[in-house]
Amino acid sequence: MLALVHTSAVHVPVFDALRDEDHPGLQLRHFVDEELLERARGEGGPEAVAAEVRALVERAVGEGARAVLCTCSTIGAVAEATAAGAGVPVLRVDRPMAAAAVAAGPRLVVLGTVTSTLGPTVALVEEEARRAGAPVRVRTLLVAEAWEHFAAGDADAYARAVADAVDAVRDADSIVLAQASMAPAQRLTRTSVPVFASPRPGLAAAAVAARPVRGV
Repeated sequence: MLALVHTSAVHVPVFDALRDEDHPGLQLRHFVDEELLERARGEGGPEAVAAEVRALVERAVGEGARAVLCTCSTIGAVAEATAAGAGVPVLRVDRPMAAAAVAAGPRLVVLGTVTSTLGPTVALVEEEARRAGAPVRVRTLLVAEAWEHFAAGDADAYARAVADAVDAVRDADSIVLAQASMAPAQRLTRTSVPVFASPRPGLAAAAVAARPVRGV
């Protein structure tokens, strides 16, 4: 079983659909705690909810998870840090995306719709660049008006606002959509620049991590 830790319930059907398309038979269990993101944004950053994230991961493992995937970019690093004590792989959904974006070229633009996700995503991209030995120049773009649509439950307007911001980007080798919720905008963009979103590659990596060990 693969456990997914979300900070919004909107991600549940998204990852269920991706599972059905790409990983039929993979058992998912969803753990949703919207207060984690709210507190991380309002109380000084992801470390403010480190204890709660650790407890959620431990609960997932206690209920049978072979791996845990955190789908929130803001708390992804905090989730990853629980792996040593969890006894199972704990992954952040955006790491495979960051690695792919680094491979596309040195000029990266990271788009986010909340400020709290920009710093962690930039740090992740730079970490993956160091791992690959690749120089990168990272710019950030906050699409704050899009978040208002998300908060109001208007997914179509949210995706359209993100896509419009993507299409306005110039002088980039790749564009990173920092939040899993931004992925639908990938289908609406017209830019020739590669646009990277996290849900599909993140779930693929977690599915591998959750595979039963042969003979167990």
